Amino acid sequence: MLKPEILDTFLQLLDDARAGSDPEPTAMSLSTVDSAGRVSSRIVLLKGADERGFRFYTNYQSDKATQVEAHAQVALCFHWKILREGVQVRVEGVARKLRDEESDAYFASRPRLSQIGAWASLQSQTLPDRETFEQRVARYEHEFEGRDVTRPPHWGGYVVEPDMVEFWYGAEFRLHERVRWSRHGQTWTSRMLYP
Repeated sequence: MLKPEILDTFLQLLDDARAGSDPEPTAMSLSTVDSAGRVSSRIVLLKGADERGFRFYTNYQSDKATQVEAHAQVALCFHWKILREGVQVRVEGVARKLRDEESDAYFASRPRLSQIGAWASLQSQTLPDRETFEQRVARYEHEFEGRDVTRPPHWGGYVVEPDMVEFWYGAEFRLHERVRWSRHGQTWTSRMLYP
């Protein structure tokens, strides 16, 4: 569980980024490792943060999900250039699948075409041409015509349960401020790091 002080600091920074001119304040880099030890990073969107950790959603058959299944330890990084002299939040921890009820609730809140896209996309697989994807979208639009789009069984969420959170505050002349929180069992401790 995240210590309230850590969560409150993160949520305040996220609110500040939302209030500023950041076009996508929930964007975060997600780094995973495959079974051969190869590291991959990509940008995903944060869809919630609470005392459990940081939530995102994806296709469970995608490369990222396959890598999470092979090696659940992941890293996240937020970077908000518009705050102060720049702010980063680094997170390391274990990614765990969310309960079906949570994934169902979030899926139901998505725009309809995004729901259709979750059915139509064979995420990370080879796409022969754009027309093939558009045909799949049309197929599922027809299949769900006149009724709610249900969540595909291959699509859902993860929560990253942190054991490390670092707040990095930019400063002039590279004299940054870094505060790292580490969890040992159920206890969180903090320390400052040289920039």
